[in-house]
Amino acid sequence: MGRGKLTGVKYILLMYADPAETKAMSSQQRDIVARKHEGVVAELTASGELLDGAGLDYPWDTLTMHWSEDDVTVTQGPLVSGPCQLTAYYVVRCDGPDHARKIAVQLLDFHVTAVEVRRIHT
Repeated sequence: MGRGKLTGVKYILLMYADPAETKAMSSQQRDIVARKHEGVVAELTASGELLDGAGLDYPWDTLTMHWSEDDVTVTQGPLVSGPCQLTAYYVVRCDGPDHARKIAVQLLDFHVTAVEVRRIHT
């Protein structure tokens, strides 16, 4: 049962994983991850807390644009290199940072190895 319209604070939950490991996952592992996120999305939708969310394409298919006073340069790949990359996000509205952290903990597993919780300025 949903809690109705929440008047809480917006947070973005940024999920990180190793894209090479993601690409190498078995179909069984992909099913586990999909079922887990389907459950989290269903729970957050029912409570009215989920505002948005999506999985992101592989970082090697990313364009990064850099500004300087004279020019804009475009590079292929993510802003920061390394094995742990931004792979998905949820935007939630909840009662505060403790609750946002509780949601984030549900996202951690063998696939999503880090979740960044940031308040969204409104």
